[in-house]
Amino acid sequence: MTTEGSLAENRLQRLRALLAADRSGSARSTVSLACERCVVELGVSGAGATVLSRLGGADGDGQTSRGLVHATNEVSAGLEDLQLTVGEGPCLDAFASGGPVLVSDLAAATARWPGFGPAACELGAAAVFSFPLQIGVVQLGSLDLYRDTPGPLTRAELTDALILGDLATEGVVADLDGHGVDDLSWLADPHVEVHQAAGMVQTQLRSSTEVALIRLRGYAYTHNLTLAEVARQVVARTLLFTEDGR
Repeated sequence: MTTEGSLAENRLQRLRALLAADRSGSARSTVSLACERCVVELGVSGAGATVLSRLGGADGDGQTSRGLVHATNEVSAGLEDLQLTVGEGPCLDAFASGGPVLVSDLAAATARWPGFGPAACELGAAAVFSFPLQIGVVQLGSLDLYRDTPGPLTRAELTDALILGDLATEGVVADLDGHGVDDLSWLADPHVEVHQAAGMVQTQLRSSTEVALIRLRGYAYTHNLTLAEVARQVVARTLLFTEDGR
């Protein structure tokens, strides 16, 4: 093993031991502990992890649905929800590309995500870093980090982020516990309601799932609501979508 390989192995063992210590006497999942360890080890302001799946076609051209697994603070949760609402952002890019998305100065890169970028800056994010959670070619989700000041991850921080992403992936696999990656019903999260609402809107509009999600996102964006809030109204039947109306 090369010196560099030995260093990476040492870092892996160190982080695995830290997570084991964090888990001692706690019922919390590896995913949530990995997110919080990211904040401690990487000098980031917050971290979130999500499980993602494709809706509407096995060829990968459908919409991406997401359920929040864990967020370390309100800003992290807000960034995850924002990406779900506008349908763009580093999380989705990491999921689509299978590689990390590293933006050290978000204010200088808002044109990349016109829906996500300016709003993310308003939430308090100055830099964002997303890492895919995957096993081989099987995509499970993403680990998403943000800083409230601009600046890149150092080489050591990037290495640790990749390792913590792998450890979080192990946690997601354990949490899935027999569920397919297209089954998000196990998530105790309001985002799951979005999938139920999409099915209801699909029936109301006699449309595809993709069109239903676009209409939900459009309504959320134009009414300054989160997608979860719109979904809640749809499920409660206080909001109805029509083919010729809203």
